[in-house]
Amino acid sequence: MKVKNLNQYSSYLSKYTELRFQENRTMSIAILKGNLVQNLKNSTKGVSARVYSNGSWGFASSPDTDNIKYVIESATQNAVFLDNREKKSASPFTPDNPNMEKDYSTSKRKFVQSEVMDFLREIDSYIERKFPDLSSRTVVLNNLDMEKSLLTSDGASLYSLTPRSYIRFSLSMDKGNDPVEVYESAGGLGQFEDNFSTPDKLFETLDKLYEHLVKKNEGIYAAAGVKVCALDSALAGILAHEAIGHTAEADLVLSGSVAGNYLNKESASPLVTLVDFAHTYDGNDCPVPVYIDDEGTKAEDMVIIDNGILKGYMHNKKSAQHFAVKPTGNARAYEYFDEPLIRMRNTAILPGQSKLSDIISSIDDGYYLIKPSNGQADTTSEFMFGVVLGYEIKDGKLGKALKDLTISGVAFDVLKSVTMISDDMTWSNAGMCGKKQLIPVGLGGPAIKCEINIGGR
Repeated sequence: MKVKNLNQYSSYLSKYTELRFQENRTMSIAILKGNLVQNLKNSTKGVSARVYSNGSWGFASSPDTDNIKYVIESATQNAVFLDNREKKSASPFTPDNPNMEKDYSTSKRKFVQSEVMDFLREIDSYIERKFPDLSSRTVVLNNLDMEKSLLTSDGASLYSLTPRSYIRFSLSMDKGNDPVEVYESAGGLGQFEDNFSTPDKLFETLDKLYEHLVKKNEGIYAAAGVKVCALDSALAGILAHEAIGHTAEADLVLSGSVAGNYLNKESASPLVTLVDFAHTYDGNDCPVPVYIDDEGTKAEDMVIIDNGILKGYMHNKKSAQHFAVKPTGNARAYEYFDEPLIRMRNTAILPGQSKLSDIISSIDDGYYLIKPSNGQADTTSEFMFGVVLGYEIKDGKLGKALKDLTISGVAFDVLKSVTMISDDMTWSNAGMCGKKQLIPVGLGGPAIKCEINIGGR
């Protein structure tokens, strides 16, 4: 796309307007038991305009990026039409005009698609040779380049290219017991060439994954009931995102989310601080760095829970105006034809003072839960997640692996039960959030010790 400067169109912006060019380029390759079952490469690009008139929004988009003036005029007409009927008489937004260019594209030689396929086939061949007793194996690559240019009538501007590439491995075994499966992902922020050098760099990850699979095949079912558990970072991260983070998105608060009752009140253990990071943590890029959001707002970290107290919500310009606070830079859109919604970016509990080994050794009878699968949560913070990898804990030591199980509960109650938090931070880089439109998100955090309801067999 490479349309970095939209200032040439500024004369078309008669009202408050957000003009956005965007192109999403995707590549997906899947190999199942040595057979290529998916080989897709796609691009969607276009232009959109969103216009604000006294509290009413007008939106228009087109795949024809030469049709700028028509798109802006259509969005303006839509805003005026709605304003004439809704008559909200809302105040204008406080002007904000950050400017930035952020390009994460690789400086290395780009692989052609055939080279990428050869890379994946070598990984598949290694799995086949090393682990002949598998019943199935899958190697899947997903690449996404999100390239956008943004200009607002307030003078904010952004050019960004934010890529993500990851490989997901799935191994299955069926030895007369119930079939078992485990999975792992590698990669994250960056293009393929930056995340993957040679296939052999991934072999150790595959070896460890196979070890988990063998133990799971010989594993046990968890006992149902409320148990003291150590939730590894992936599970603590999905709990923070799905069951807490969504309740603190201001549009959902306005729709009745339970977080509306918790503002400035105790909502978690005093050990818990939960943050939606904009772009960096501890001096390093987060999985999904957002410096300026899709409304042209400078993105800032949002502390949702601070030492157990719910401190605030994630905002776009309109919700910030309603709550009389500054917008936080959480307005994001996935495709050019999508309007920005309040979305998380990189949500995690902050590390604590304990070692994971100390958390495990402190549990007499419970479970160490490592990998989530599918699940659901709602705006009451009630949740149910699948767990595909975990181990029992007996007398402070790891025991047998666990078959698939479910965990459930009320997330705010679970966070109130937290008594230990590990001192490390691990990010999961393959998350996609599905609130009305898919969008990449970063999940992460430390491990936590808490009480949680186990579904059992």
